[in-house]
Amino acid sequence: MPTFTPARSVRFRPALLALGLLTLAAAPAAAQVGGVLPLVSVGEKWPQAQESYVIRVPAANAGKSLGLEVYSPSFNLADYVDGRRGDGYFGDELYKKNEPFETTFTLTGPNGTVVERRYGLNREHTWDSLFAGGLSAGTYTLKVTSRGDGKNSFALRVAAPFALETSDFSVNARSTDATDLLAATVNVTSDWNGRVLGLLNYDVDGTKEAELWAVQPSGTRVNLTPSENGRTATDNFKITPDLLGEWKLFIRVLPTTKQYSNAIRYAFRLDDKPITARVGGFTPPANAQIANRLIVDVVDPQGRPIPGASYSLVGDAVVRPELPAGYVPVSGTLLEGTGNVVSPSEVRYQPGSNRIRFVARPPQGQLAVDAVALYGDQRIPLTGVPFTIDGRTLTTPTTVPLAPGDYPVAPTTIPGSTFTRPLPGRVADGGTNRVTIEYRVQTEVTLVTSPDILNACDVTQLTATAKTDFPYRLPARLKLNLPAGWTSDYPLEVPGEFSQGQPLNLKAPVRVCRSDTAEAVLDPIDLRTTGQARVRNPGGANVTRNVQGGARASLQKSVEATAQGYLVTLVLSVDSTLENVRLLDPLPTGGAQPAVRGALQVQGPSLANVTPRVDGDGIILTRVIPGTYTLTYTLFTDQPADRIVTAPGLSW
Repeated sequence: MPTFTPARSVRFRPALLALGLLTLAAAPAAAQVGGVLPLVSVGEKWPQAQESYVIRVPAANAGKSLGLEVYSPSFNLADYVDGRRGDGYFGDELYKKNEPFETTFTLTGPNGTVVERRYGLNREHTWDSLFAGGLSAGTYTLKVTSRGDGKNSFALRVAAPFALETSDFSVNARSTDATDLLAATVNVTSDWNGRVLGLLNYDVDGTKEAELWAVQPSGTRVNLTPSENGRTATDNFKITPDLLGEWKLFIRVLPTTKQYSNAIRYAFRLDDKPITARVGGFTPPANAQIANRLIVDVVDPQGRPIPGASYSLVGDAVVRPELPAGYVPVSGTLLEGTGNVVSPSEVRYQPGSNRIRFVARPPQGQLAVDAVALYGDQRIPLTGVPFTIDGRTLTTPTTVPLAPGDYPVAPTTIPGSTFTRPLPGRVADGGTNRVTIEYRVQTEVTLVTSPDILNACDVTQLTATAKTDFPYRLPARLKLNLPAGWTSDYPLEVPGEFSQGQPLNLKAPVRVCRSDTAEAVLDPIDLRTTGQARVRNPGGANVTRNVQGGARASLQKSVEATAQGYLVTLVLSVDSTLENVRLLDPLPTGGAQPAVRGALQVQGPSLANVTPRVDGDGIILTRVIPGTYTLTYTLFTDQPADRIVTAPGLSW
């Protein structure tokens, strides 16, 4: 009968295992842990001081229950102590009697420690829930560290779709496992073709302890080299197309073994470089005790799980919710188990089977959005103005419920105005902020003097007009300022409103006894323009157009009698570059024969396009630059001199 002695590795060998793209599959239920080789943490004199596993949480799986559980996390004094192996042996071994031994499981992530549990000594194999909640997206690391002269066997699992990955790991082969055990599955992909796959094992203790082999995708069995005590054995394979697919790695403890359990390390390399790994998975025995199972639900007031919510443990008795930014705790309830509720964000519990529910409400504030027209010194409220916020189109004024944060407000264009995009509105939980969209109104005022050339103390007609493309009504007062020598018996100001398509007009007949200039004023914005009249014969007319924030132009028209007819002179003055300027010059009507305009002559700045084009009553200049332009032509008509002067117009 062979002699059984406890096994541990006492030699440090740097050439250890890097495990990559490896799946440790959970085999059908058998023995203590469903046929999966136990993982192991060695307290002293093992090449790696701690076992380390990685859990990746992509954004698509954030908030899903992790279900991280461990079987036999404590050291079982009934397993193998004082040279005796107990019933239900799982592989724990203590080499020095009456000395402490403890194992710590620590899960950390992007925001620090998620949970840390420390396990000491007991006399039973239990399974425990380390962390059942959801995690935010990121990479998490589970580290297992033991202190004491011995080794602690355990098994790990996580819920689908998560997996435990590691760069190198240790397993415990036990003499109680006489069957073939699947240790790992390696997926060899097409990009490995032509490269070298290395299968490494460390510290098997020779050919009499265990046999190791791989089953290639074709079903061919290939024996692997068992490593000697404290040494590493490597089997290299040049990958060819017929070797692509899954490789299954098996281990079987031989009857000739001299050990109750044997800690072994596996690793996988591709061209001598580590590749990632998947490990873990177990089915607890039917009679395994639950040392501590904690289920924590974090829901909203309607009972729906809160995306991205989780929980944290403080020691072994306190649980707190981990809420997305801004969420406000509402209540905490112990649905199952023993303990007490400290606050809506803290519950104390006693070890056992516990279920706790935290309720939290989403953060919410309000953003009030309105719009005003800046018109002179007035701020006129505007209703029904569309704007976009948080992907929605609404109209002013309105109050929008929103989660806390900064929200850009995108105004829409209103004709006849300009706006500056407002700063984003900031929403705080329980508060109301305001964003005001400011539209700066654009208006214009014109003054027509017709006729503008007349005999002394004759009467001319002054017509002042306030215009805008702004569709909302604007209050205004339009007035005329007359120079000395100009008089009128009519009102020289008019209050009213104007908007798009509805101008405000002021007409007044004025007796002109001297050549001078009148002024039209639009209040409350103090927009001004002027119109001239000259006392001479036969006559004329003029118009001035001044656009707020734009250009100013004036057009003077004079008519003089000649032997052939009448000489018409149009003098255009502009202060800006303009396109498609239209000079409105209606021909007189009512004669026996239609009036005829002779050939146009134009003088102006040399850089401008001064070739005119006649379009009905309009004369169009394609492009003008700042300066003065003189257009002349002969008018042929049978109308008398007092009826040939028509009022000009000006637009662009």
